[in-house]
Amino acid sequence: MSPRREHGACETCGEIPFDEARRVLVDGRVRRSYCSQACLRTGVKLWRLGRRKALVRRSAWLLSLSLLVVTILWARHEIRQLRARHTVAAAPAPAVAPPPPPEPTPFGPHWPPTDEEWQTEFAHASWVDPLPGPARRHPSSCREIFGEAARTANARCRTAGRCGVDLGGELWGEHVYAAHDGVVDKVARSADDAPGGIYVRIAHWGGAVYTHYFRLAAVPSRLAVGAHVEAGDVIGLVGDTGPAGAGAHLHFALSVRPSSALPEVYWDPAPLMADWPLRTPERGSVAGLTAINAPPERIAGMIPLHRAPTPRPKRARSE
Repeated sequence: MSPRREHGACETCGEIPFDEARRVLVDGRVRRSYCSQACLRTGVKLWRLGRRKALVRRSAWLLSLSLLVVTILWARHEIRQLRARHTVAAAPAPAVAPPPPPEPTPFGPHWPPTDEEWQTEFAHASWVDPLPGPARRHPSSCREIFGEAARTANARCRTAGRCGVDLGGELWGEHVYAAHDGVVDKVARSADDAPGGIYVRIAHWGGAVYTHYFRLAAVPSRLAVGAHVEAGDVIGLVGDTGPAGAGAHLHFALSVRPSSALPEVYWDPAPLMADWPLRTPERGSVAGLTAINAPPERIAGMIPLHRAPTPRPKRARSE
């Protein structure tokens, strides 16, 4: 409490008023004394001015507090937006495509397939005649089994005396086509110690079926074990390698071996080949080279071929 209030002095001029002239201004619990009406008016004006200043200060403080709260909220909002923009969203897991439905098994649940099932499967497959058109060659049955199967007892012919067919003979070097889509399983580029001469074996149906091409003159250098071929691709040339005196022709065979525990069975392809389409060369001519036994070094439309070495004549020893 101020000294003026303790001694009852006037708030305006500081004089101690007489009790008869004392004026008291009550502001809540605060009591202010004035010595006259004039001092009271002056005191009231000062009191109002003070109240106004206090109100302004309070308003300014509340405004500052409000601005601070708004600034904090805005800053938090901006920080969240900034984090949302710069936060590396976890890469969504790649959509895993559902596995393709398994291909229907062409055979029944029993194993190995029956001859009727093989016959049905062969009839619905896409084949190509191994020799070019436009004329269809008359196949002659052959009872011999060539290749690696001939060296083992684990091979037999489904029909006695019909283990394969001999085709062609018109031109040495005619194109030989893959009869069906498959993978090259065996390539013999040399006729040495090979009863069937230069030959190619192609696996089909995952290795359960094979087509064999024997007595070739040459094989494309691009052809290797494991190479994928399509029906109609050139896989060799008609030749006369193998047994002497038989002339130039293609020995074609079709065998079935579902597993290594079962024997390899050679089918007679002649009945099936009657319905196989012919691949006719350009201009409708026979795809060949020159006369029989002509030794070509490069084939038109093909890359260089490997040809079996020609044996040199032995020189007579001088006594």
